[in-house]
Amino acid sequence: MPPRRAPRAASVEALPTAPVPTSTAEAELVRDPSRPDAVTLYLDDAESSHVDLADATYLEFEYLQQMLAVLDVARPDEPLRAVHLGGGACTFARALDALRPGSTQLVVELDAELARLVREWFGLPRAPRLRIRVGDARQVLGTLTPGAWDVVIRDVFAGPEVPPHVRTLEAAQEARRALRESGLYLVNLTDRPPLRAARAEVATLRAVFPHVLLIADPAILRGRRFGNVVLAASVEPVDVTLLGRALRTLPLPVQLRHGAEVADFAGTAAPLRDPAPVPDPAALHDSGTAAAAGP
Repeated sequence: MPPRRAPRAASVEALPTAPVPTSTAEAELVRDPSRPDAVTLYLDDAESSHVDLADATYLEFEYLQQMLAVLDVARPDEPLRAVHLGGGACTFARALDALRPGSTQLVVELDAELARLVREWFGLPRAPRLRIRVGDARQVLGTLTPGAWDVVIRDVFAGPEVPPHVRTLEAAQEARRALRESGLYLVNLTDRPPLRAARAEVATLRAVFPHVLLIADPAILRGRRFGNVVLAASVEPVDVTLLGRALRTLPLPVQLRHGAEVADFAGTAAPLRDPAPVPDPAALHDSGTAAAAGP
């Protein structure tokens, strides 16, 4: 099926060239010298998203190419019900709308003004094709209808780091609850040597999902540089032979790990957990008073 035509976006010439304040950051659009209709969105000087206004299917960032390869193998050629935790410029949602006609998507974005701006700048599809809900990713994740979604994509950052509350076992359990039995939980994270964050996230997902795959640049896995790591977690297995072939067609080489390789990568890392709730001192006092009073 041919890609669906996206709504008309603003021209590159019409986009702002100066920084624009949002609800939580300062946004800046920088023209891509290699693609005349493309821009990179920076939030507080951190690279956030890349958008080609003339081609919604174009994905510049390697981790998005890798996520799309996983989806194309696991759920080929069909409309998707997708949740995106973390919006940015909605690049991946925009691509899936074009590539998978009939899809319905929900993007969760904390920054209300950014959500308004990217709709204005990039001609995003309207509801029901693409809804943007302003809110905290973890809070919205816990409210999703159980078993209703084909894929949950976690691409949440606060600056260069993933917020701790979306990385825990309890968050992964909420993602699994939201997914259909055949669903996928796709996770993007960044890490640096010795990859403690990635190992802990793998251990966390393995405690919730029977199958976990890891995709990354070999130099990252060898501990030579900082970069993105993609994790794919599911109840049903993904065909790793087909996925390996798909990944080999990408512009840059990546390594796919699965099965025992993923277990070895996690090593002795423990699953990440939500903080224990802090007891209410007033409730403890009342409880103690009642116990002291006796029958």
